This record gives sequence, structure tokens and C-alpha cells, in this order.
Amino acid sequence: MTFTAQNRTAALTVGLSFVALALAFSARAALGLVMPILEQEFDWSRSFTSGTAAVALLVMATVAPFGGRLVDKQGARAIMLIGLGALATGCFIVALSSNAVVFFLAFSGIAAIGFGLVATHVVSTAVEQEVETKRGLATGIATSGSTGGQFVVVPLLALLISVFDWRLAFVALGIGTLAIMGLIHRWFPRKIVSKDVLDEDKGNSNTLRQDLVAILKLPAFQILFWSYLICGYTTTGVIETHFLPYAAFCGFGPVPSATAYGLLSAINLAGMIFAGWLTDRMNRPLLLGLIYMLRGLTFLILLNVGASFETLIVFSVLFGMVDYSTVPVTASLVASHIGRGVMGLSFGLISAGHQIGAAAGAYFGGLLYDLYTQYSIVWWSSIWLAVFAGVLVFLLKEKPLTNVPAESHA
Repeated sequence: MTFTAQNRTAALTVGLSFVALALAFSARAALGLVMPILEQEFDWSRSFTSGTAAVALLVMATVAPFGGRLVDKQGARAIMLIGLGALATGCFIVALSSNAVVFFLAFSGIAAIGFGLVATHVVSTAVEQEVETKRGLATGIATSGSTGGQFVVVPLLALLISVFDWRLAFVALGIGTLAIMGLIHRWFPRKIVSKDVLDEDKGNSNTLRQDLVAILKLPAFQILFWSYLICGYTTTGVIETHFLPYAAFCGFGPVPSATAYGLLSAINLAGMIFAGWLTDRMNRPLLLGLIYMLRGLTFLILLNVGASFETLIVFSVLFGMVDYSTVPVTASLVASHIGRGVMGLSFGLISAGHQIGAAAGAYFGGLLYDLYTQYSIVWWSSIWLAVFAGVLVFLLKEKPLTNVPAESHA
């Protein structure tokens, strides 16, 4: 995408959002990377460590709609700064902790608030507010930071863990978060600049309760909410939390495991940008449904990894193409089918569903591992749920893509 001098604000929004998401999502992935180490060092169970991830996702689900509502009214800058501050604080406390309660509160409480505010729904809404053309592609680029940075950051964290220890990895994440905070404070737009979003918002004087009731009644919201809940289960829940422990279970060390995860993240970046590009050009419900269907099929490969690193790499490549590629398509459907003036709130609610599904995947993945010492049941559940999400999305009807504000609550 080409940005002119007149689009400087849009370029800064996209670029800074990319980096902020890269750090936030890498910090989330770090728990999966250090999970086996924590269990060995402190004798913590897999249920406890995966439960920590699950509670963090529930906290994210709680704060997501409120963050989205504030973005609708005030823009994204303040929300991003609060979220990054919480994330940095949580990472530093985690690095200093040896007590299970302190670790839990730092990661699932403080850092999780940052995860919920430095999130794709906040970034997607910011892009809708600041970018005037090719919004699908711009959203794909900005939100691809949620995975793109990880193919560099996560392997570096693995290297720090292998050479030094896991604590230094969280210290490095905290320092990086403070650095991007300074850049966002200096360069991120301080107010909404998109005229059509402002015009739509002026026509919407509803209270929060009125907006919630109107949004929840929409069939489009229900379809996007439940499909995105399944999206959370099949990505953040079972893959982001359990991919690295599963790789260790298959006999792969921290560096090859992180390399496979990093490759998945790199392909994910390309998949998100490509999906954003397609969002501007094709039937979006069809595109989103196909992504879910293909994602379900990739879990068949994961079931048959065994001790083959090559098979693990094949899964990483194929799953990466259909991992977070749902984000730009879903964001575009939220804007057109629910309304750009309430996009932050509605996408925040849908993202809350994503985190609830992710929490279920994270927790039950760990619980089933403790019970049966294997992940097959989790992978099979992911197959059928992803296929169901695809069928659900096919029920949506396409609407014309224009820069005219969508009809809110229609």
C-alpha cells in the first residue's frame, strides 16, 4: 500500500499499531514458550499454567468492549498507552516472581489488561477512523503485527531462554514495550480524523445500553460473534497456548519449536495482508467461510506430526495462511454490517467472544493433557468447530463495499 505525504497520519497509525501488536502478542506467546520450564522449576501443573493463560483471556474479554467503546468516542491513542503501560508492568513483575500467586496476578491480571487493550479490535477501529481508502488492506497490514513480529521476537526470546533464563525474556519484553509507548505518545493521532466516522457518530447519540441492545439484536452480530468465539478456540486457545508445549511433547527442543512457531507467524503475516487485500475485492462472507474450512483441515496434519519436524513445518506453513487472516475480513464485516460509528464497541464484544473461546481452548487443552497425556481430543474438536464456523459465516449476505458510513443498528 502506498502512503502519500497527505496520508502521514494513516501511515503512522498502521506502522505503530503493527509494532505494538507484535510486542503484545509475543508477550502472550512467551507463556507457552516457558510453560514446560515453569512446570519443571516450580513444580507447577499444566492445569495451573494453562489456567493462567485462560484467566488472562477472560480478563481480556472483560476489558475489550470498554476499550472499544472509548475508541469509538475518543480515538485509540489513550487506550493504547494505558494498555502498553499495563503490559510493561506485568512483564517486569513476572520476571521478578517465583510465587505462583504473584505470577498469576501479574500475567493474568496486570499484563492481561494490556493484552485486552493493545488488541486487534482497537487497531482495526483506529484504521477505520484514520484511513480513507483500501481499508481492508490497511487493516490487514496493521493487525498483522499480532503475528508478524513474533517470527522475529519469539525466536529471540527462545534464544534468551536457552542462553540465559526465562526471566530475562520478560525483562526484554518490558523494555521493548516502554520504547513503543514513547513513540505512540509522540506520533499516534490524538483524535479521530476520518470525516465519515465523525458524521456517523454525530448521528448516534444513543447511550451505551441502547447501543448494546441494538447491536445484540442484529443477526450479523450473532453470526460474527459465535464464529469469532470458535476462531479464538482454534487459534489463541489451542495453538498459541499449546503449540509449543505440544512440540516439546513430540520431542522437539525450545529452539526448533520456536523456529516452527516463528515460521507460522511469518506466514501468518502474509496471510493477514493477503486476506486484507482480498477483503477489498471479493465476497467477504465467502472468503471468511473458506478460511475457517481450510483451518479445520490443517489440524489433520497436526494430528500426524509424530517425531517428524518436516510435518511440523508443513503444518506451520498451512495453518499460518489461515490463522489470523480472519481479522481483517471480520473487521470489514463489522464495519459494513453493524456500523462504523459503533465499530469499537461491537468489535470489542465480538473480540470478547474470541477470548472466551480462547480461554476454553487454553484451559481444556491443559486439562485434557493432564488427564490423558496427549492432545488428540483437542485437535479433533478444533477440526469440527472450525468447519461449523465456516458454515455459520456462509449465512451472511454480502453488502457493497463503499466509504459511505454503514447504517448503524440496521
